[in-house]
Amino acid sequence: RRRAWHFRMNIADTSDINAFLEQYPDIQMLELLMPDINGMLRCKRIHRREFDSLFGHSLKAPLSVPLLGIRGDLYDDNMDQEVLAGDPDQLLLPIAGTLATVPWLDSPTAQVLTGFADLDITPSWADPRNVLAHALAKIHESGWRPVVATELEFYLLEAGNTEQPRPLKGTIAGTNLKQQGIQYCMADDLIDCDAFLDDVRAACDVHHVPLTAIHSEFSAGQWEINTHHTDDPVLACDHAMLLKRIVKGVARKHGLAATFLAKPFTDLAGSGMHIHASVYDEDGNNIFAEAAGTPPGTTSDTLRNAIGGLAATMNQSMAIFAPNANSYRRFKPGAFAPSGPTWGYNHREVALRIPVSSPDNRRVEHRVAGADANPYLVMAAVLGGMHQGVLANADPGDSIPAGADLSEATVTLPQRWDAAIALFRNSTVLPEYLGQAYSEAFAAQRQGECDDYHGRVSNLDYEWYLRAL
Repeated sequence: RRRAWHFRMNIADTSDINAFLEQYPDIQMLELLMPDINGMLRCKRIHRREFDSLFGHSLKAPLSVPLLGIRGDLYDDNMDQEVLAGDPDQLLLPIAGTLATVPWLDSPTAQVLTGFADLDITPSWADPRNVLAHALAKIHESGWRPVVATELEFYLLEAGNTEQPRPLKGTIAGTNLKQQGIQYCMADDLIDCDAFLDDVRAACDVHHVPLTAIHSEFSAGQWEINTHHTDDPVLACDHAMLLKRIVKGVARKHGLAATFLAKPFTDLAGSGMHIHASVYDEDGNNIFAEAAGTPPGTTSDTLRNAIGGLAATMNQSMAIFAPNANSYRRFKPGAFAPSGPTWGYNHREVALRIPVSSPDNRRVEHRVAGADANPYLVMAAVLGGMHQGVLANADPGDSIPAGADLSEATVTLPQRWDAAIALFRNSTVLPEYLGQAYSEAFAAQRQGECDDYHGRVSNLDYEWYLRAL
């Protein structure tokens, strides 16, 4: 069973760490990166004398770690008490190919991505990497081979100790004035942030994250980084998780900060995570491709069905795509975020975009999730929705014509956290892909955090109500 697990999950062993230490003999500490329910990499450092326990597969961590809320709370009152009874230990296993140095640290420290397993080496249901692997196992039964990539948006923030964050804006040459307004793909922004961007590029090379492009986004201080397509969706999500860590770590090295918060500023665009997904059959054919000789913009029946499945499951998946209270501030008219399960060819305001591409590269760009979402769970929901749509011959309805203005379209997606969690709880589709145990735990954790968040008195209560009332 241990050998089968290694083959399936690509777990590293003592030969991997020994070869790494031969190349980097000065390393004294190792950061263990543990993906959690929030799309965060929780982290602990172990001393060199403990490396053998990790790579010998005897190091343990509590089952609760990948289920903790954003602040580290465990809302287990909302869960089946048998799920976390006694908070038992699990094995923490190193993922092969993820050992790397940490370029933004001065200390002799390396890092490795880890995964959770039960003590009998069964993949842990609580680990979001395993949740995606569970979804893929169902999808692979249909002979599907998904090829995917992620695009992540984020803000760089000015250094400072003010109470409110401020986006890092470029300075207008020859003045001390800050550049305002739309700054999409500005060359000056690349020059101003060259040192930061080059360190991000170098760290991506060290951590085997296949960065393809970086550009400044519409809002000042906002950036987008794209990664290369891969036929391993778990690996694609590893890339997204590591990219977030790289951006935040390198920003700190440069005296800045970075945030993947979905909507950090009221009057500026929110930050999204777009998923590009195509599917190939066992013979290497793109199943979304239309017949030869059809006009550009023609949508094959299979692609329509996949989009239909994404449209049908979009509302019930919103608790995954928008996992925090702040996430829902993206979804309002004119906010550069989708309004509903719209789709179309070569249209950047729809939720489900078919990019201009060759038939062999035909794909869907899923544009709903925020940058704050968990990549593994988003990927599982997206691929599961496509798969379900094809199985059910789902009809997505009419497409949005090219050039149609959706900037003031009425938002039909859930706009409040509670509503999205309720829709998730009632889903009959998602548990098939995420697993029943994880679906129940996810809903319980999100509901507990939602109740906690909305039960607190914020500064806005004082600013709006205290003096008046």
